[in-house]
Amino acid sequence: MKWRLMAAFMAVTFLVLLVHDIPLGAYLERVERERIVTALERDAFLLAGRSEDALEAATSPDPRVRADAHRYRQASGARVVIVNAAGDPVVTSDDDQSAAGISYRSRPEIATALSGDIATGQRQSVSLGTDLLYVAVPVVSGDRVIGAVRLTYPTQVVADKVRGQLRTLWLVAGITVLLAGAVAFVLAGTVTRHLRQLRATTELLAEGRLEVRAPEPGGAPEIRSLARSVNKMAARLEDLLRQQRAFAGDASHQLRTPLTALRVRLDNAADLVDADPEAARDTIAEAQDEALRLQRIVDALLMLSRADDAAMPSQEIDLAEIARARVEQWQPLAEESGVHLGVTTPESAPALAVPGAAEQIIDNLIDNALAVSPGGSTIDVTITAAPTVDAVDLHVLDEGPGMSPEDRARAFDRFWRGRTDTAGSGLGLAIVARLARASEAAAELRPRAHGSGLDAHVRFVRPRT
Repeated sequence: MKWRLMAAFMAVTFLVLLVHDIPLGAYLERVERERIVTALERDAFLLAGRSEDALEAATSPDPRVRADAHRYRQASGARVVIVNAAGDPVVTSDDDQSAAGISYRSRPEIATALSGDIATGQRQSVSLGTDLLYVAVPVVSGDRVIGAVRLTYPTQVVADKVRGQLRTLWLVAGITVLLAGAVAFVLAGTVTRHLRQLRATTELLAEGRLEVRAPEPGGAPEIRSLARSVNKMAARLEDLLRQQRAFAGDASHQLRTPLTALRVRLDNAADLVDADPEAARDTIAEAQDEALRLQRIVDALLMLSRADDAAMPSQEIDLAEIARARVEQWQPLAEESGVHLGVTTPESAPALAVPGAAEQIIDNLIDNALAVSPGGSTIDVTITAAPTVDAVDLHVLDEGPGMSPEDRARAFDRFWRGRTDTAGSGLGLAIVARLARASEAAAELRPRAHGSGLDAHVRFVRPRT
């Protein structure tokens, strides 16, 4: 991947430079041509001024004009031809003798200059076999054209200069592409290094090492976001696996005893069916009670599992309305147990909780209170506003034997029971604690302010207004 990223970066850089440098090369050629033509025009007018006196006198050319033409040829590479009004050569920069008797008036640029205009352009030279840039200017004395100066310059020289500039330009472009490749190599190495770390992390997770985490500090924002997502997934998987193992351990631990008792009772009933049918019926009745206890344990385990997995967002509820409704549902059972169940709430008490959590919390607290409350006692369910924070308090107060500080500290552990003579599973308060935590609430047990018994207290967060 690193090499592909580097190659792609270099290819994009090369294409950008190509699109930029091709028009730039044409522009440089045009600018160089215009610069040479302008210089030739300037130099042609200078030579025309130097040769004006000689052409005016119609005498042999001044040696100084001939020397100027030769020096100019050597310095610039341009060929110089100075003709009189008839188009006959007076001075040439190469061989004056060979030019004798040759008329230049048939040359279009010479004819244009002798007519008083400036001629510039490019034409094919048959004798030289190459293209030439030319500039022809008139030599004027007063209002008369007494001759012309023509400078010709090989276009190959222009092309060579442009090619030299383009070579420099392409050298810079090549260095730019190489630098882009080096930068891409570093960037791609950084990206691929973090991706390799993420791949190594996912491979370890796939092997079952759920404690590993991907490093998050370095890399691009997208890489850091991906690392956070991988770590969040790993934490979630670790938590789910922990819950699965805890559930399996809880189930195997808690179900072993009632299953063994159920099997023993059924075996005894099978042995007594023929010998003592009445005793067999009693044993089967006990087995049914054990099956009911087993069903309650399974239901509590499933509820605890759902409480552990509560990941739904909290929503606004009316805790007062829910408390009144739950007390009404528990009222018949409390009357059967000879316990008075009362409720004290304001008209409404807005709070935050995950769906169904408040109902299950109240049900489990009332169930636990009924299990320890003697006949003729009272259970009070009250809803009040928290005195110092923006919260709502739920209190379930019983008149049972109460609990020691050590027992209250352990009461929310799974399967813990303060007494061994109760039929409970030891999961009710554990469920309360899990649901309270999922709702961002806090649950605790404390002694009642007056008299014996416990105050099961859950503090819910009030919705923000």
